[in-house]
Amino acid sequence: MTARRLPQLREIRRFAGPAFRLSRRDPLQRVRTVADFERLARRRTPRAVFDYVDGAAEAELSHRRSVDAFAQVQFHPHVLRDVSVVSTSTDILGTARPLPVVLGPTGFTRMMRTEGETAVARAAGAAGLPYVLSTLGTTSLEALAAAAPGVDLWFQLYVSKDRGRCRELVERARDAGYSSLVLTVDVPVAGARLRDVYSGVTIPPTLSLRTLADMARHPRWLFDALTTAPLAFESLGAADDVATLLNRVFDPAVTVRDLEWLRSVWSGALVVKGVQRADDAKEIVAAGADAVAVSNHGGRQLDRAVTPLELLPDVVDVVGGQAQVYLDGGVRSGADVAAAIAFGADAVFIGRPYLHALMAHGQRGVEHLLELFAGDYRRTLQLLGATCTQELQRDMVNL
Repeated sequence: MTARRLPQLREIRRFAGPAFRLSRRDPLQRVRTVADFERLARRRTPRAVFDYVDGAAEAELSHRRSVDAFAQVQFHPHVLRDVSVVSTSTDILGTARPLPVVLGPTGFTRMMRTEGETAVARAAGAAGLPYVLSTLGTTSLEALAAAAPGVDLWFQLYVSKDRGRCRELVERARDAGYSSLVLTVDVPVAGARLRDVYSGVTIPPTLSLRTLADMARHPRWLFDALTTAPLAFESLGAADDVATLLNRVFDPAVTVRDLEWLRSVWSGALVVKGVQRADDAKEIVAAGADAVAVSNHGGRQLDRAVTPLELLPDVVDVVGGQAQVYLDGGVRSGADVAAAIAFGADAVFIGRPYLHALMAHGQRGVEHLLELFAGDYRRTLQLLGATCTQELQRDMVNL
């Protein structure tokens, strides 16, 4: 028969105390994945705001397929390799970065949390990574540069109907110290984002009583929204109404010749984001792009668009080292980053993951997310038998 006794207090403390004290002191220690951040974001923000981030176009097939593609990846690791020392660094547009990750552009960022782009940029800077401010950002080019000194800031641009206004934005980015320009080319017109229509987050807004009541059930979010500067597309200036402004921003007549014009007015690095065909990638690189980003806009434009991870190897092959190739869409972990690099990407863009982290815990949330990505990426390299980013090769992965 097993002898029983009462445990001593010091034994109880040793068994349960440290973990209990840690969880009370810092709730972020309980957040280990993007899914954890997503659950917190869903609780802490109104449904309409969460759906703006989480939703995509029409039936949202492209969005789901982009995420699911990474779930289908199989790794083929080497064994008996010395992985006691591992380097996660890589080159992004000629600069060494500690991780092959770029924090991509998102619109309406201050709607998620009032710190908005400033919090994200500072978190990116703390991790040594670039951050891309959107044309539809809610912090101006100049204000962000002042609030996040020393951060490698990139600016995302649409070639708009008003070429003079477009040139002015490019010049403002240059004068504010932005190092790279990211031209988004998959938005000739806005996609049909039905969740936003149902919730009333449209241009102009058509909020229902139900949506307004839901906002009232999130008093912290509502207090922040009502006691800070109202949302506006700060880089675009005033307009008679937002719809008129957006109609000026999105130009369905843009062609590759406009890319050549843009190259003539911007001397910094140029990334073209939204590539969904290998032959388009070849033409874009020939027109002077330094990098292309394989992307379906997070599934928010053309539903049933190509899945970026599946297209990536074809684009890498046709570009043939003449420009860097990035992947945007579906990345939810450091293991996903490793998979994309093994398939040939030079880096990945992330969007929704850091927005969920921002909604859940502000700047500290984004910083913690990037720490999770870095740790996950390092561990995946070690488990694959790779000592550095450059050793990730296509024979280590398959779909």
